[in-house]
Amino acid sequence: MSSAQTLSGKNPNQHKRVSIKSNPGFLERLSETAGGTVVGVGLFFLSIYVLFTNEGRALQTASSLDEGLSQVVSLVPYVSLDLQNNNRLVHLSAQLHTAQPLHDPNYRVVVKAVKLKRQVEMYQWVEYQESKDYQENGETKTETTYSYNTEWKSELVNSRNFDKEIGHQNPSAMAVESVTVVAPEVKVGPFILSKGLVAQINNFQTLSLKDFSALNIDPFLSIDDDYFYHTQFPRKPEVGDVRVRFSYAGLSDDTSHLGPAETVSIVAMQKGEQLMPFKTKSGDTLEILYLEELSAEEVFKREHQYNSMKTWGLRAAGWALMFLSIQLTMRIIYTLVDWVPVLRELVGVGLKIFALCVSCSLSLLTIGVGWLFYRPLVAVALAALALLPVLLARSGLPAKKDE
Repeated sequence: MSSAQTLSGKNPNQHKRVSIKSNPGFLERLSETAGGTVVGVGLFFLSIYVLFTNEGRALQTASSLDEGLSQVVSLVPYVSLDLQNNNRLVHLSAQLHTAQPLHDPNYRVVVKAVKLKRQVEMYQWVEYQESKDYQENGETKTETTYSYNTEWKSELVNSRNFDKEIGHQNPSAMAVESVTVVAPEVKVGPFILSKGLVAQINNFQTLSLKDFSALNIDPFLSIDDDYFYHTQFPRKPEVGDVRVRFSYAGLSDDTSHLGPAETVSIVAMQKGEQLMPFKTKSGDTLEILYLEELSAEEVFKREHQYNSMKTWGLRAAGWALMFLSIQLTMRIIYTLVDWVPVLRELVGVGLKIFALCVSCSLSLLTIGVGWLFYRPLVAVALAALALLPVLLARSGLPAKKDE
């Protein structure tokens, strides 16, 4: 059984709600723990999958990068198209170029770049909550403090989900929508970039509005701190007011006051006048773009570093999943003794140590199995390291006396 009561204070933008719930009995706690055990088993197999497949992915990516580096042809920028390199992996460093500038007619913003983003924010009510549990008269009480504040948010905040909507209503829609415009054709030297390469150009920079006059666009607009405000009082906004900021990525005009056209380094397959994804024999697809001038060797070195970081990140995620799964699976033991305070604490610490040791050993074993087909010597070394806690535990046992 549970109930709730609301406690109001002097601040209209803050109130408390106390919910009361009877402490669950032993069978109810055991039932909840059994559900956690099922979840733990599922997470355990998921961790095995993540750890095992990650090793295959890492080795495949490394092999594909080595294969690409051995085949890549570096092109001299700003030369005519050479069809002899058709269907070959090529490397090129040159400036971005787009035929037409991007513009937003509503705000008269014009930029010659690969992408132009219009980000809209609305001044809205936001709800925050903070809860704390405590025991009283054999019941569990949860005291939740709700507070409300006004902030600029880029997404709509649904005030209908607030605990107290009265006095904190938000509009149901924005007067202006956020949008990102992409140039229909992006070139580097004589080549047209694929959609996959264009998608990697995301170095957005805020467009300065110091040279803009809002009155020439709309008398109800004002400019402050690189924002267009749909109010004449940007420093004293009200709920429902809207502001707009523009940003651009991939500058492609040498004559712009924003700066020179950006130089990019690309590794992809040449197919006529287009740069497309390159499928390696190892199984990966190479379609790489960096927003700086790099040699082919530097590009592949960066990709190897990224592959290594991703591999270790997924290893850590796989271990964390396994650690959590073992804790959830063994939680039922803690539930059986949680009515004895001292024993409960000892069992809780013991289960954490057990989960830590087992998850480390099983993670290393799984990684070793993943490497077994490709690098058997490394797999054997990892297996030996995984068994080390077991060997140390056995060596610490007292020897039997001779009868």
